[in-house]
Amino acid sequence: QVQLVESGGGLVQPGGSLRLSCTASGSILSINAMDWSRQAPGKQRELVAAFTSGGSTNYAESVKGRFTISRDNAENTVYLQMNSLKPEDTAVYYCNAMIRGVSDTYVRGYWGQGTQVTVSS
Repeated sequence: QVQLVESGGGLVQPGGSLRLSCTASGSILSINAMDWSRQAPGKQRELVAAFTSGGSTNYAESVKGRFTISRDNAENTVYLQMNSLKPEDTAVYYCNAMIRGVSDTYVRGYWGQGTQVTVSS
């Protein structure tokens, strides 16, 4: 069974930094993509950062220049470094991945339970 587990959320003051981690575990055959999205109260979930199929990165306009996505393929882990945090970054952050597990017939989407990020003074 495949699981995604996020960590690193918390309460931070405006201007501060946090680093989120997400590790995929279980019986995994392949990982095609891993990215981060977020959902603030009363708002739709939005994609925050992702790797393209060519290996470059895409970011939401609201986080460009402040957030950086990176990955450790050997550890099946993706990170989100968040700097210069603003109150509007407050949300539950989710890790998403396209994975084929041993029990999967094809690649399918998985997501974690989410980690709360609160930016407040």
